[in-house]
Amino acid sequence: MPDILLDLPIKALPGRVFEAVSTPAGLDRWWTKHSAGEALEGREFRLYFGPEHDWRARVTRCAAGSEFELELVRAEDEWVGTRVGFELEARDASTWVRFHHSGWREPSEHYRISSNCWAIYLRILRRYLEHGETVAYERRLDA
Repeated sequence: MPDILLDLPIKALPGRVFEAVSTPAGLDRWWTKHSAGEALEGREFRLYFGPEHDWRARVTRCAAGSEFELELVRAEDEWVGTRVGFELEARDASTWVRFHHSGWREPSEHYRISSNCWAIYLRILRRYLEHGETVAYERRLDA
């Protein structure tokens, strides 16, 4: 199975990065249009990207300040069963982010498009945490 793996430094403390990737308020700043849920293993997250993309995920890993992962349980067919996760490590005044979107069945066209989209979204996450920049949801893929 192919996985999307991306690593990047973010000039912010692990707690701030963790909040941005594991809370609805944080996710809505850089990824989702609207989300809801709690960062507790086994809990459900709503990931809303519009009427045709009202997805659900289950928290599969959560360690405050260091690790967060969601398994998609209701989404586009190719995303169901995949896992989106973040491992965080403090390095000097930064946080090293090890991102994965794992469990893809094949390296399909949608997989390749998603690989590019994740790079864009993670850049938006970094700009938000380092500079306080936000990008309107409708403009994120053009940022």
